[in-house]
Amino acid sequence: MAEKIENTFMKLSELGLDRWFIDQAGEFCESGQQIARVTVVDRGWYTVRNEDGEVLARATGRFLHSTESTCDMPCVGDWVCLRYQDDGSAATIHAMLPRKSFLQRKFAGKRVELQMIAANVDAAFIVQSCNYDFNVSRLERYLVMVNEGRVEPLLILSKTDLVSADELEELIAEIRRAGINTRIIAISNITGSGLEEIREVMDCGRTYCIVGSSGVGKSTLINRLTGDDSLKTGAVGDSGEGRHTTVRRQLIVLEQGAMLIDTPGMREVGLLGVSEGMDDNFDDIQELSLSCRFSNCSHTSEPGCAVVKAIEEGDLQEEHFQNYLKLKMESDCNALSYAGKRKKKKTL
Repeated sequence: MAEKIENTFMKLSELGLDRWFIDQAGEFCESGQQIARVTVVDRGWYTVRNEDGEVLARATGRFLHSTESTCDMPCVGDWVCLRYQDDGSAATIHAMLPRKSFLQRKFAGKRVELQMIAANVDAAFIVQSCNYDFNVSRLERYLVMVNEGRVEPLLILSKTDLVSADELEELIAEIRRAGINTRIIAISNITGSGLEEIREVMDCGRTYCIVGSSGVGKSTLINRLTGDDSLKTGAVGDSGEGRHTTVRRQLIVLEQGAMLIDTPGMREVGLLGVSEGMDDNFDDIQELSLSCRFSNCSHTSEPGCAVVKAIEEGDLQEEHFQNYLKLKMESDCNALSYAGKRKKKKTL
């Protein structure tokens, strides 16, 4: 048995399998089951990949019955326990291994539920274009989401060919003034500028996920990194705005051994119960609050508030602080509604 596990580890380590997942497999997978990684999710069907290739799989009724929400279902990047059928041409999913990291958001619209985007991601490329899409407040939303899931963020400013060098420098300065110190890579899918820098940060056996609004050039970037045109891209208008083309999430293994998860463009990034992500992304405000006179300071009208003082003295941006308050209130309100809904469901 130990030899079989070691062989599995050696064969699947290139797909991101490590000793931690091997230990989890020993607990969650039953005898006769094998582990594979989910590469595509499409309307109840899963494409899973092991050392021999990819096959289609379905979740068993027993597994579906054991899940409490859509977050408990496998998503792209998950490791699952399965049994192969029909000489290995199909499979059934019986269990899912715990996640090391994840990317999730509140469902778009009024639905107060969490939606999984990807699992077991090492780093996330947050893409914003230098023209119509650039928005620091939206960028902070993405950073909160990424930090909450214990994923390393990296910012990509795309379509630099549409702005001057001075304009690009001002955009980066605006990000830094908001207290965001995450690494930034400026690229152009047209000229190829910055693409080599992205390739250099991608290591063999690690998983990266690309997130961002529709039309910022995510699919085109992936085509540049893979060296082909396997992903469809939309036409670009006079404004430089592309069209939404990606309709499903999928994991792609690049030639150098790194893995890349493509995701559909997000028209909104709703937050739900992201206390850790808020603390990580707004650590400057958290640090200032330690110097407030009152431990429960709301940073509005209390005397001795270090946050208000920093804003008055120009050491903290008012817009940055207001966005913090807005995101915190949104997350807390959604978390309260979500908890009430879950409680009601359990009661029924």
